[in-house]
Amino acid sequence: MSNASQSQTTTTIGRGLLERAIFSTLTTVPCCVFLLINVIMLFTLRSKSVFCETSRYILLYNLLFADTVLLALSQLLYIIAAFRVRLTYPICGFLVMLTNVITEISPLTLVVMSLERYVAVCYPLRHATIITTRNTEVAIGVVWTFCSLNVFIQVLLLLEFPFDDLESEQMKGFCAKENMLLGPMSDHYNKAYTYFVFISASVAIISSYIGVMIAARSASTDKASAGKARNTLLLHLVQLGLSLSSTIHNPFLIVISKVLDLTVFIRIQIVVYVCIVIFPRCLSALIYGIRDQTIRPILVYHLCCRLKLRAKAEVSP
Repeated sequence: MSNASQSQTTTTIGRGLLERAIFSTLTTVPCCVFLLINVIMLFTLRSKSVFCETSRYILLYNLLFADTVLLALSQLLYIIAAFRVRLTYPICGFLVMLTNVITEISPLTLVVMSLERYVAVCYPLRHATIITTRNTEVAIGVVWTFCSLNVFIQVLLLLEFPFDDLESEQMKGFCAKENMLLGPMSDHYNKAYTYFVFISASVAIISSYIGVMIAARSASTDKASAGKARNTLLLHLVQLGLSLSSTIHNPFLIVISKVLDLTVFIRIQIVVYVCIVIFPRCLSALIYGIRDQTIRPILVYHLCCRLKLRAKAEVSP
């Protein structure tokens, strides 16, 4: 009986490790593909002087950089959780806080990009004066400072938690933002800040869209430019919604985990993670790489070069 029980336990453990390896592979492969596309897109945005000197492309670079870093961090945290690696509170806190900074960069950058399109359509004669390279860099600096200040406040709230009363610095659960909200004050502040950011961003993008719609009816406005700006703002709104979904998907998974079978829950978790966390981080590269006529030929050229180089490397002995 003892040998049979031990054999069954070993089989169960082996099956569990195999499932984790398969699920991790299913998420890591698309993640690596999207990371490759994002990195090539970032390289493309630094390959020509026009991209480095145009405010729209500078903002796009900042958005893509944040999405790329967040994609890598999210996959790292996912693999750590999938293989049940228990981190210490300081290490997990550093990873979570870094993730929090990068997470908020995307919606705020989308707001700045929407305002830039609004000025381009509604004030075309003043666009070159208002939207300069220097002003764009200042706006990006304000975005990063604002997000860093939020994390600094979260760290101050964490310091109120009595860490000395813990038996060990080793975490009992996996590393996630929800597990680092150790006090009610931290939880309330995180929810309030998230609601404030996304509601403010939604209002700003929708207001810009309405402004462009009104300007498009004017006889002096370029109809083609206004139409492109309107479509771009709609895409920004979709991106903002996906960013919000990726922010709140963990509480949703926690709720459904209590009513579903473990196997079914893990499969749903994989689908949700790929669709809500991984895919939106490559959406900017796909949207602008396909729609923008200045970026598209250069991006295709770099993608084809990478594929040719890889094919030659595989063929050569």
